Amino acid sequence: MVESSAVAGVFVVALGMVLTPGPNMIYLVSRSVTQGRRAGIISLGGVAVGFAVYLVATNLGVSALFVAVPELYTAVRLAGAAYLAWLAWNALRPGGVSVFTPQDVSHDPPRRLFTMGLMTSLLNPKIAVMYLSLIPQFVDIDAGDVLAQGLLLGSVQVAVSVGVNLAIVLAAGGIAVFLARRPSWLRVQRYAMGAVLGVLAVSLALDTRSATDGRTG
Repeated sequence: MVESSAVAGVFVVALGMVLTPGPNMIYLVSRSVTQGRRAGIISLGGVAVGFAVYLVATNLGVSALFVAVPELYTAVRLAGAAYLAWLAWNALRPGGVSVFTPQDVSHDPPRRLFTMGLMTSLLNPKIAVMYLSLIPQFVDIDAGDVLAQGLLLGSVQVAVSVGVNLAIVLAAGGIAVFLARRPSWLRVQRYAMGAVLGVLAVSLALDTRSATDGRTG
């Protein structure tokens, strides 16, 4: 029902998005570096639930709103581009800080860690853009059962994002120490991520496709 090319497309998009620093990565890294892997994993649980909320909401018809009101789709697309451009500027500006630079944060109990992870995910514009603007473009209306396709493709994104974020959580402490001893590597990482974010921002801003192009309707 779902072509392998669609699955591969979502995989690539999801991988590119999760590897660019955003609220989720920053929060998970900060917790893992300052409070330990257990705190990072608990926080990741909240982030994953946020993904699931977007997955279900989008496939139950939220995307139809963008078809009915194309101006709203355009507004979300431009807001997403502006957000990515802001992240790029923060990475590239003089005095910018790498996502792996340790930050001072308070030590929170498990319930708060989970809740903060959930809220960080739900309020993450990058995830909203992913579910409302990008993933639906891989759904083939002619293939039938649009809901099942959307859920399957969304599950690919969840699996990729959770897997990559889990690896980052487990490795964050070691990466932070490694980069702290090599300031030049921190700058390279920061500039590389800033460049990727900038390219994504420009690409999204210049995308003139309408909400109905290759979407679920």
